[in-house]
Amino acid sequence: MRFVAMKFRNSKGKKKSESDDEMKDDGYESVSSDEDDVGGGGRGGGEATWQPSIEGFLKYLVDSKLVFSTIERIVDESSDVSYAYFRRTGLERTECILKDLEWFGQQGHEIPEPSIPGVTYANYLEELAEKTPRLFLSHFYNIYFSHIAGGQVIAKKAFERLLEEKELEFYKWEGDEEKLLRDVRDSFNMLAKHWSRDDKNKSLREVTKAFRFMGQIVRLIIL
Repeated sequence: MRFVAMKFRNSKGKKKSESDDEMKDDGYESVSSDEDDVGGGGRGGGEATWQPSIEGFLKYLVDSKLVFSTIERIVDESSDVSYAYFRRTGLERTECILKDLEWFGQQGHEIPEPSIPGVTYANYLEELAEKTPRLFLSHFYNIYFSHIAGGQVIAKKAFERLLEEKELEFYKWEGDEEKLLRDVRDSFNMLAKHWSRDDKNKSLREVTKAFRFMGQIVRLIIL
């Protein structure tokens, strides 16, 4: 996700991206994103300070909930046997976001309807899951990867500017989220061993789309 870099995103908040060696498995080279790609520091561009707002942050939460609930529902309800590897991974975020939105509502904030970025991505995921499940799984993994590796770092920093005393459920994990993510990646790469080269190349192209869609949702914080 290349977009505006935030001055308040300090080095302590950065997470290491996975190395090229980690992202390879028997010839399947996953496209990973370095910290700047996922977190927002564009190469060669100047930095700009974000000015987050509660309204924008709520849009981000609502659209994030829509995307996560979509992928989690699809893998739960699908009869595709490959999806069984991605159920109850420990990465699920829908219930966490619901709790956060309920809290905001109790504080008197109006919860918005999903906006164009979230609706567009959710519709794309639905269509992809129906037509080409293998490509959907590329998004499934990279949605969690982009959130853990960069998205949650940015959003937490933004939220700390708005409400320092509140810790959101969205950013709490039962266990080590990076280990949980590695487990999902291993399952994904295990399936990818049996794909054709054409399917692997198509899957890699979907990675860029996943980062772009998720980047548009994070941008809602300042829009």
